Amino acid sequence: MTIGAVNVRLRNPLTLSEENQTRPLFEAAGGWLFRHRTSLPVPLVLALLVIPAGPVSPALGWLGAALVAGGEALRLWAVRHIGVISRTRSDRLGPLIETGPFALIRNPLYVGNLALWVGFALSARLLWLVPAAIVLLGLEYHAIVRWEESLLQSRRGDQYRAYASRVPRWIPRPGRGPALVSRPAEPFSWGDTVFSERGTLIAIAVGFLLLALKARS
Repeated sequence: MTIGAVNVRLRNPLTLSEENQTRPLFEAAGGWLFRHRTSLPVPLVLALLVIPAGPVSPALGWLGAALVAGGEALRLWAVRHIGVISRTRSDRLGPLIETGPFALIRNPLYVGNLALWVGFALSARLLWLVPAAIVLLGLEYHAIVRWEESLLQSRRGDQYRAYASRVPRWIPRPGRGPALVSRPAEPFSWGDTVFSERGTLIAIAVGFLLLALKARS
């Protein structure tokens, strides 16, 4: 599954390597993780498909499916506002996106991803994998976000700092940003949104198919 994106939509003359030279090691690691974010969850995929289901209630499968649906709904909402830039592997930046879920939290795509992986762990009835996924992906996303924030502050300055002071990274503040939640700055059609998310949607469908085949074997 594809993982998150910087919440902006122009190339900057500085390269990633030039900018990373001036950043702390943790932020530089975040830049590396960002560029390789699609392949990093492979061990989680293998665990889901290979390790036998634990002796837990099959009802966890339905809970997991609901969590996957919720995570993908959040991703679709975010992509509706940010557009196809969510698939970038470069350091392209553009206007800061402050609408939709980006009015509530700064990293809705990563939150959606975490919900997807936890949902699949529950669907596979691998309860022990839930905290493992939260810790591993939490560390990965935190490093990536630190790199993204450093990049945004260096290029967007006070504009990004003002946004970051209003909107939390991960957990929404009650009553904040209601006017911006439903108003896209540059609306993308749902057709374009779904097309941009086709890779993730296909991966979800294939994932559930493989889990069903695993359960039958």
